[in-house]
Amino acid sequence: MSNHPLTKILCFGSADQRFISALGVAQICSWGSLYYSFPLLAEAMSTEFGWTKTSLYGAATVGLLLSGIAAYPVGAGIDRGYGRRIMSLSSLLAGLLLIAWSQISSLIAFYVIFAGIGCLQAATLYEPAFAVIANQMGGDKARQGITALTLWGGFASTVFIPLTEWLLVHLGWRETLMVLGTVNIAICASLYAAVIQPKLASSPALHLKKSLDLNNRQAVIWAVQHSVFWALLVSFVVYAAVFSAFTFHLYPLLLERGLRSPQVVAVLAVIGPAQVMGRLLMWKLASNASIGRVGSFIVALFPLVFLGIAWLPPTLTVLTSIAVLYGAANGVMTIVRGVAIPEMLTRRSYGTINSAIIAPSLVAKALAPVGVAALWAKTGGYNAVLMALLLGALILAVGFWVAVALRQDTYPDTAQ
Repeated sequence: MSNHPLTKILCFGSADQRFISALGVAQICSWGSLYYSFPLLAEAMSTEFGWTKTSLYGAATVGLLLSGIAAYPVGAGIDRGYGRRIMSLSSLLAGLLLIAWSQISSLIAFYVIFAGIGCLQAATLYEPAFAVIANQMGGDKARQGITALTLWGGFASTVFIPLTEWLLVHLGWRETLMVLGTVNIAICASLYAAVIQPKLASSPALHLKKSLDLNNRQAVIWAVQHSVFWALLVSFVVYAAVFSAFTFHLYPLLLERGLRSPQVVAVLAVIGPAQVMGRLLMWKLASNASIGRVGSFIVALFPLVFLGIAWLPPTLTVLTSIAVLYGAANGVMTIVRGVAIPEMLTRRSYGTINSAIIAPSLVAKALAPVGVAALWAKTGGYNAVLMALLLGALILAVGFWVAVALRQDTYPDTAQ
């Protein structure tokens, strides 16, 4: 059998293929309906109610903050074998909240509903799905399964941005939300319930929890004493802020640059396939390269993206090309973020050390969209926003380059 990385990823047994394929379809629907649809729906609601961008994106901030708070108990529950119950019931509740959202007429009700959706995102998107795969498949197959799932998830924006736009044009935003709610109930909840195994017997490893917790605390203390940790933290926290702000504001930004709504949808639709393309190219061209070398190249692309949007002619061809570049870089960056700590710092206590970076990243991810909305309102346009995003892209690139420069040839696999 071929040793090509893609071959290893795709060559599961039939049961594993069905499992990953079902999770993949559900993830496309979960990401598409609960995350990528928001900017389009917010634009439609702003037109009807006259609510400001700051007010609308404040709800997204609340949702993302609550998602970060909910992430730990969700992960702990999945580790205890409740993955089927958590993911299927959360998708059911998310569908009901989307339908309830379709009936709102006040900003307060919108905030309350989106707060609930934010909590449920922690139980329906990548992180819980990755944990389910790790528990159900285990070992090398789990790593392959997680990688394969990212290929499925990369198409969420491609499917749901044009679908949401079509629904908005032909049905209206309230009816669009009802359709998206039905998708969560009929597709996501059903697939999660069908393919995720029910609660398994407790692992003997659970009895080691106290000693593992002690080792994990020691690992974090060890990690924060190294400059590489802080350089990666700066880079990844700023990346989270830039990614979140750009994702939520790209739709109105491109409208302001002069594109018509169908053209904007066409530009946005290429980002998902470009993410997958970037990951495939990495496996083909740089499967044996260090993550420091790969990441050093990838982070240099983000400033070019924002320079291109700010200074190049805002034609459909130019902006589509920039979207492809951004999507490819963002797709590879997902892998870089996952591998940087074990390759550049230590392989011990990965989850705990990584969570020390994830926590501030979630805060940055939550605050960035509303901060950009406030900057837009203050300056009256997206030019200042693009300069802020460019500055952020430069900081994340420099942070990663510093981490690469500071890392030693070998870091210990123990946190002594």
